[in-house]
Amino acid sequence: MTAFAKASHTKEFITADVTIRSYNSRHLDFAIHLPEACQSFEEQIKRLISKTHDRGRIEVRLNFTDDSEASDLFEVDEVKARGYYSALSRLKDSLAIGSDISLDHILAARNIIIPAQKQVDADLLGEVVLAVVEMAAGELDLMRRQEGENLFQDLSSRMDYIEGSMEILTKEAAKIPGVYKNRLMERIAKLTQDAEEIDPVRLAQEVAVLSDKSDVSEEVVRLASHISLFREVMDAKSSQGRKLNFLIQEFNREFNTIGSKAGNAVLSHMVVDLKSELEKIREQVQNIE
Repeated sequence: MTAFAKASHTKEFITADVTIRSYNSRHLDFAIHLPEACQSFEEQIKRLISKTHDRGRIEVRLNFTDDSEASDLFEVDEVKARGYYSALSRLKDSLAIGSDISLDHILAARNIIIPAQKQVDADLLGEVVLAVVEMAAGELDLMRRQEGENLFQDLSSRMDYIEGSMEILTKEAAKIPGVYKNRLMERIAKLTQDAEEIDPVRLAQEVAVLSDKSDVSEEVVRLASHISLFREVMDAKSSQGRKLNFLIQEFNREFNTIGSKAGNAVLSHMVVDLKSELEKIREQVQNIE
């Protein structure tokens, strides 16, 4: 489920900032970007986020600052500075340059003065990093829950629409045997002009066979069961995205069967409309873990 969260946390002289983004994915996949000093915390970060996520691509970006006194220290590469000064002096004499060599000339060389290498308090850093990740993960989960509630309302509404349509569909399907009977009698009348009257028993048998082939009562019963199960799955507390995906396939199968049996334009149009609604549900279900 798509969501975004960020957090900042400070303890003593260390401040950590993190952003977490989640994207739709069939599996749980991490993309974690950490400073070198925080690399050892990667597995702990994964375990922390996994407590609230079962699926999705999770992207984590974290940085920290160290405001301790040691962070203001610098080191001077005196050997490099002397060598650079010596080289400038030789060049000055060689080219007979009258100007003096200043400090600015020496500092023009790269890495003469560099920040001092310092040891970060690993325990304090780990405490701050995990705390800020937990804060952001909690905010991300809250956002996902809010989006989940919106999805629940939308899916419930669409399922109500399908259920209401099934009542109309059942009434239309009940007209199919009569439609087939009229068509059959019209065809027979054309083929048997000037012939003896057709056996009414045989006609009834043919109509019965066609009616059986066009009967959608089993599909309607199964759809009612699917609707009930779909709602039960949505009410479950655990991740149910895969189950809902499977149920959508079952819905589609029943709609296809009804469509193949449709005996009038109204029923055919209803099936097209229901399949369109089902596609909207399928797109929404992709956002559910």
